[in-house]
Amino acid sequence: MRLVVPLQGVAQGRGGLLLGSVIPCALFCFLQLYFKRRRSPSDPPPPSTSSSNQPGMTRHSSLSNLLSRGPLRISSLATSIAKPDDSPYYMGLDKASEDPYNRIANPDGVIQLGLSENRLCFDLIEKWTSENLRDWVMGREGGDLSISGIATYQPYDGTMKLKMAMAGFMSRVIGRDVSYEPSQMVLTSGVTPAIETLCFCLADHGNAFLVPTPYYPSFDRDMKWRTGVELIPVHCRSKDDFVLSISALDQAFNQTRKRETKIRGILLSNPANPVGNLLSREMLEALLKFAEEKNIHIISDEIFAGSIYEEKEFVSIAEVVGSEDVDKNRVHIVYGLSKDLFLPGVRVGMIYSFNENVLAAARKLTRFSSVSAPTQRLLVSMLSDTRFIVEYIQTNKKRIQDMRDLFVAGLEELGIKCTDSRSSLYCWADMRNLIPTYGEKGELELWEKLLNVGKINLTPGSACHCIEPGWFRCCFTTLDKEDVHVVMERIRKVVGSRTSCG
Repeated sequence: MRLVVPLQGVAQGRGGLLLGSVIPCALFCFLQLYFKRRRSPSDPPPPSTSSSNQPGMTRHSSLSNLLSRGPLRISSLATSIAKPDDSPYYMGLDKASEDPYNRIANPDGVIQLGLSENRLCFDLIEKWTSENLRDWVMGREGGDLSISGIATYQPYDGTMKLKMAMAGFMSRVIGRDVSYEPSQMVLTSGVTPAIETLCFCLADHGNAFLVPTPYYPSFDRDMKWRTGVELIPVHCRSKDDFVLSISALDQAFNQTRKRETKIRGILLSNPANPVGNLLSREMLEALLKFAEEKNIHIISDEIFAGSIYEEKEFVSIAEVVGSEDVDKNRVHIVYGLSKDLFLPGVRVGMIYSFNENVLAAARKLTRFSSVSAPTQRLLVSMLSDTRFIVEYIQTNKKRIQDMRDLFVAGLEELGIKCTDSRSSLYCWADMRNLIPTYGEKGELELWEKLLNVGKINLTPGSACHCIEPGWFRCCFTTLDKEDVHVVMERIRKVVGSRTSCG
């Protein structure tokens, strides 16, 4: 009672409100401290549901559940793309890049004849760059150096200045007063995204394009990987000099339609890669009529248009469309600067279309493949230098022809014939008499021997969907003249006495 009575008095106001609150709190804290000191230090703390140190059964069960989920998944598209390349085209490129030949530094390395790079006029590019670096950075019009010209957002589909410069360059390359309208251009970071963009614009997943064979091996990647389109080979044969015929095109079209696959267009390579032949004006006119009859599109890849020599006539489909009464809306051209101007690392390609709907869609799609502002400034300066461009085109054609004549003559001494093409950066060599057995297996055996024993990377025809085994693409513009003899000696050592055959 002695304890209760004073508290009662406090609560009634004799000790005040403050003491009435403090005394109970003090008693509570005292009791907490008393029991804490009496607790044994060996007593375990109470279990916590939030602690990571949970009982073993619970932890092991959780880990077991995680392991049972299997590996982390990625998309089926990424899975298919990530698989190792099984095409001899890419396998050869990888082998050559891992052990590249150099006459001084690595004379026993792999000689690269599988990559269509034109290194014959790189000295001209270097000379122009060193002499015009200031104009490139600041612009030919002069003015103060400013980062704002290249650091700010630019049109995704390319600046009008570069489009105008590209139009002038292409007209000079093609000749015969063929003109190009800059407003019909869409610039991309290389021809690969240009072709893919056209596939997105012209076809749906599962639709198909007809492609004359033999064709560039990377079309199987460039056109199919992300778009989901199919490529239907239209086989051309050596007895016809691998020239496309309308009858073969019509046969492939009808067979594909029987499978209930929709055909959206034809992909042409003119000049042809890998054969190097040209489509005549008459053939282009016939192809336009065929496309109108079947109501399909035409994509014309003209990336080697400036690599023609010996006065051969190259006819762009743009020229035929301009002079014929045809439906222009179905015609689309792709071009780039990686071959004719040897700027593959600069990554500049172009779509030239007569179809406003295609252009509108392509302009929006270039947000994924636009050309950098510094690159555009460089090219405006270079392509606008008329004296340099004229000298470059003339010198380039002469050097390609000289190298081609030297290389083909070396092959002929070994009994290896080539098709009579006078364009592009490669020759289409007939090695059918050198393969151990007639068929794709025999062709690949010879390719592997040339690559692993002879240390020469060629592109076998099967990688280009050639229906006749024994043909190889040889890119000679990666060589110096001094290296041609080395190539021929390596081939001779690999094939031995077989080269004496016709």
